[in-house]
Amino acid sequence: MGYARYEITRPNGDRIEAGYAVQSQCEEDGCEAQIDRGLAYLCGKDPRGDDHGCGGYFCEQHLFGDNRCERCAAKADHEQEAPA
Repeated sequence: MGYARYEITRPNGDRIEAGYAVQSQCEEDGCEAQIDRGLAYLCGKDPRGDDHGCGGYFCEQHLFGDNRCERCAAKADHEQEAPA
């Protein structure tokens, strides 16, 4: 299977087409940046969402360290600060 175009089911049940050949828009509210749904724009490591991110697709302006959106980056920072 290649990564140019494939279908995924999001945790909310929505089925979307993903891959670097799928043109899209940044999923940050109010952002109109044109991106693709390739791994370079993915929050986390799995397009269905996982412990590393939500699985949304964001432009470079809205992806932060370790390829996370603002909400997932803040959550990871908070979890690292929390006492064990």
